[in-house]
Amino acid sequence: MSEVHAARRSRLRARCASAGGTALVVSRPANVRYLAGAAPSGAVLLVGHGGEDVLLCLRDPAADADGPPVGADDGLRVTALDGAGAGDGDPARAAVDLARKAGAESVAVEEHHLTVARHRALTAAAPGVRFTDLGCAVEHQRLVKDEDEIAALRVAAEITDRALGELLESILVGRTERHLALELERRLIDHGADGPAFPTSVATGSHSGLAGHRPTDRRVEEGDFLTVRLGARFRGYRCQIGRTFVIGASPADWQIELYELVFSAQRAAREALAPGTECRAVDAAARGVLEAAGHAQSLGPVTGRGVGLEIGEDPRLSPAAMGKLGACVPVTVEPGVHLPGRGGVRIDDTLVVRSPADGGPELLTITTKELLAL
Repeated sequence: MSEVHAARRSRLRARCASAGGTALVVSRPANVRYLAGAAPSGAVLLVGHGGEDVLLCLRDPAADADGPPVGADDGLRVTALDGAGAGDGDPARAAVDLARKAGAESVAVEEHHLTVARHRALTAAAPGVRFTDLGCAVEHQRLVKDEDEIAALRVAAEITDRALGELLESILVGRTERHLALELERRLIDHGADGPAFPTSVATGSHSGLAGHRPTDRRVEEGDFLTVRLGARFRGYRCQIGRTFVIGASPADWQIELYELVFSAQRAAREALAPGTECRAVDAAARGVLEAAGHAQSLGPVTGRGVGLEIGEDPRLSPAAMGKLGACVPVTVEPGVHLPGRGGVRIDDTLVVRSPADGGPELLTITTKELLAL
């Protein structure tokens, strides 16, 4: 993988080549990991330091429990700071100091990640250096995934499907939302995940269908809707799945009607995924189905979002979204409806945008979307 990361850094240099003599300081953890293969806690990556790239860490990355080890990379030097000396223990200041000593005329930093105080400290420490904004150059490069990244997402999805499938085979009545969420996260790790992709949400009864619901001590009861949203993190890559079930007896008529509505909206958005499609058109496909049924008030700001090293990357599938989808861009499709006091339905999938010639969107999360009575 070291060649992959070196190639990514080379592409980033090429993107920024118009600003000759500029060194690049990458501080956002997901961006550091994308370019270096690992992001030890607090690490900063200097790209373009006299032809050599340097990963600056607060301590020896071999002893860092917060991130994977840094692999062998002939084009990347790893430097551990001791908390004093160059940069006063701040990897960003140490990176700027290295760039200045190497003769860089300017330094581009990720202003959207740095605090105002930290940015001021960098400029004060290097008065002879001109600072510019790297902007979201790395995020834009991360948008389209290579096959190694998609392979990691597939494994994350397989782990997630297995964990959810095993839970559905167990007895659920009487157990709390919090207990079920903890069990799901344990199962993710048991099946090889680095950890959960995001805090697992289990919502039952009147809580079901709420986006971002935090599990409580409410117990699962007969006749409840049960909404589960979870995802595995594997080699840094994250997926998302959301499913809704009915507990115990056969679902009530209103539950069947609401489920079929959300399923129709989700299917419309999934079928709209194709290279060249406007992001807001995918959102409109799902939103139109729900609005026509009188549930406009239940709609969240987005129908889906990009996934990869983070949940919630670009692109955003929303009414105000700009731009078009490209091939090999993984996204979620996650419409939902919540009826206050009654509950609701959410159905989430992770898919990779593919052209019709390549079979259309690739569904990574394959747990059944049939309304099961558990």
